[in-house]
Amino acid sequence: MLKIIIFGCLNALAHGLEGADVVLSCSLIEEGGGMGGMMGGSHFTRTPATLVLRDLPMNSDLSSETITPYNPPDTPNADDLIFEVIVSSFEIPEAESLLHADCNEQQVICELSQYVPRGTNPDSLASYFIGSIHLEGGGISFTLVLQTTSNENEKAPLIQSKLNLPLSQWGTLLTDAVFVVYSRSPSVVASIGDDVILDCGYKQRDTPSDQNVGLEWRWQHRGNGRKILDMKAQRLETEGGTQVHVERDGINADSALLLRDGNASLTMKELKVSDEGTYICTISSAGFQTQQIIQLHLMQAPRVLLNEKNVIFQDELPKKLNCHCERYFPLDVKVEWFSQPPTQTESISLTEKASLSSHQQHSDGTFSLTSFLVIRPSEQPPGTVLTCRVSHFALQTPKDISLTVETLEPAGEYNWMVLATLVLSILFLYQALSRY
Repeated sequence: MLKIIIFGCLNALAHGLEGADVVLSCSLIEEGGGMGGMMGGSHFTRTPATLVLRDLPMNSDLSSETITPYNPPDTPNADDLIFEVIVSSFEIPEAESLLHADCNEQQVICELSQYVPRGTNPDSLASYFIGSIHLEGGGISFTLVLQTTSNENEKAPLIQSKLNLPLSQWGTLLTDAVFVVYSRSPSVVASIGDDVILDCGYKQRDTPSDQNVGLEWRWQHRGNGRKILDMKAQRLETEGGTQVHVERDGINADSALLLRDGNASLTMKELKVSDEGTYICTISSAGFQTQQIIQLHLMQAPRVLLNEKNVIFQDELPKKLNCHCERYFPLDVKVEWFSQPPTQTESISLTEKASLSSHQQHSDGTFSLTSFLVIRPSEQPPGTVLTCRVSHFALQTPKDISLTVETLEPAGEYNWMVLATLVLSILFLYQALSRY
């Protein structure tokens, strides 16, 4: 995990404020034989590399006081891996979040690898790479397809030692961004029963008027997986038209938006527990195919109930309190008990004295749990406030439910109250009947 190279607080460089250069510290990922090639093993090697995104279109205004021009190495080195990418042909939504990564103490994960588009001519002079950029802790995630550009003006080009590709006179590998698949929300948290949109989209440098686009959404969770949507969108009206196949009710992707705006987002209605998992958005166009991964986390806050509204001890017998946490998701829930005597300002934890039932799972996938606490009059005098506190992923703050230990009314006083009520009722009834 490597951070953005710092150029001031914004990590930005600009040309005429129309776009910014973003410089990322990356790794070139290559597959190689593991254990000397024995037993079919394999491993991946990582080589430090630098990715310079030139003229990256931005939505936010950049001040000339906060930018610094990118300066290539003074002495070109054939061993350096510096990918210089022109991305001015299309805008990556919310790419400006990369500029504020260091200020927000976020890490940028950047990985590069070689790539072969479908139908590539083996004699083609161009080489292709994929660059995957992900902003940890929320923010844009995108995958770029990079195509090398020719060095026609270079008489004796410098050759990169590892890739065996010609470099520019200043020692960078010149490339164009020709295809990108992105997600502005690679991690989504939603409540059970809600509707949600999983964001995914693409941009392409050159889009033929007759080019078709393929969209596939897959779901994976705990070793299981399946294709839930498969779309073949036709740019021209041809026989059969756009084809869509779905495996779950209530999901949809708009083929018109896919072709017009590159919007491949998936709409899901009435989320269930079984919908939680990893969603893979794969887009195919003009020989390019790449994807984005979106994590969907579901939640439901517990309903918390106490079996008593107040406590009145009788005959010095203990009482059992039940704190019931009902229909929550995910599984983890924390139940604590506290006691605040009338003569103290701080609460005392009683959690160690409590016991828990086993988790009960309902047909909709949610869970319920009960915590039990036995209290005694010698330990909890009248005026004591007892609190059950429940913490859960779906609760922004813990939920407290409290009750108070009350004083038992003396038996004699209680009997006189009952007798007085009875006498008054008889007198009222006698007066009512005497009128007739």
